[in-house]
Amino acid sequence: MNLIESVAYAGAGGGGTGGGWLTIAMLVGMVALFYFLLIRPQQKQRKAHQELVGALSPGDEVIMASGMMGIIKKVEDDYVIVRVSKSVELRFQKGAVNASLPKGTLEL
Repeated sequence: MNLIESVAYAGAGGGGTGGGWLTIAMLVGMVALFYFLLIRPQQKQRKAHQELVGALSPGDEVIMASGMMGIIKKVEDDYVIVRVSKSVELRFQKGAVNASLPKGTLEL
């Protein structure tokens, strides 16, 4: 038997034992990889956003998901009233708040 035939025979599962354990180990490794690269970072991001939304208070300067910036005038149950200019106030859902800015960033 030459080298090519022996490699093909080994690749076809004709010889060794423990192939089932290797498959299970690879499956567990793939699940762990997906967890650490996809699921866990997304959970952290969602938790940080929930903390941001829960800590909103009047006077906070925020950026909305649309890119609009303003100062929170009033916080309601599911909504915030945001002042975007001297005479314009808009009502947004709390979930639309994307980020909080440091105090004094906006001059309205």
